Amino acid sequence: MEDGLSSFWGPVTSTDWCEKNYVHSSYIAEFFNTISNVPGILLALIGLVNALRQRFEKRFSVLHISNMILAIGSMIYHATLQRMQQQGDETPMVWEMLLYFYILYSPDWHYRSTMPTFLFFYGVLYAVVHAVFRFGFGFKVHYVILCLICIPRAYKYYIYTKDINAKRLAKLYVATLFLASLCWLSDKVFCKEISHWYLNPQGHALWHILMGFNSYFANTFLMFCRAQQREWDPKVVHFLGVFPYVKIQKPKSQ
Repeated sequence: MEDGLSSFWGPVTSTDWCEKNYVHSSYIAEFFNTISNVPGILLALIGLVNALRQRFEKRFSVLHISNMILAIGSMIYHATLQRMQQQGDETPMVWEMLLYFYILYSPDWHYRSTMPTFLFFYGVLYAVVHAVFRFGFGFKVHYVILCLICIPRAYKYYIYTKDINAKRLAKLYVATLFLASLCWLSDKVFCKEISHWYLNPQGHALWHILMGFNSYFANTFLMFCRAQQREWDPKVVHFLGVFPYVKIQKPKSQ
């Protein structure tokens, strides 16, 4: 990519995307790919406030915080396009999937302390190994495997959920994931063609925005399912008739 302005961060050492570098600021390499993470941070903050306000288990607070950390890491990466900052984006992606694995499978885990301990040390080990060896293709394969492991359990939650609004959250999750993937692929595969267009559709930035909503829908659906398991009488309600969140009614004994 040709730089529009002088680069504050020096030569690009990370994966470069289709957006032209340093067009709007000498401090931000990829402007749209950077600011497009803001919706994900705000959505995760909304989810965190709801989880704390209704006293959901700590795992959901940690999950929402991990979404924010991932989005902030992505902002730093796209603002600098440095290899170290790219790892600061990729490693939290793995940590986040380990959290989803825990939330999905922990209700049936017989050794309650073993699972989080194993996942914690696995995440630490991966961070160290990834920092040393700087996986490229290996990171993508590893991440996809973690996603595939979570799918069967997520589907089980879906088929056992009878609430129409909760099922709609799961469908929104799938829809945003599909659209986001199309945006990511088009930006990656057709970059040469897009670079000659008068207006760049900013496919990778759209990926960030859609994945912010995707994470919010996934987290809200999982909060509903967990509340249902705990018999907290959960309901999916909509702020201003549009924005979904989970409202619970815990028994007085809890």
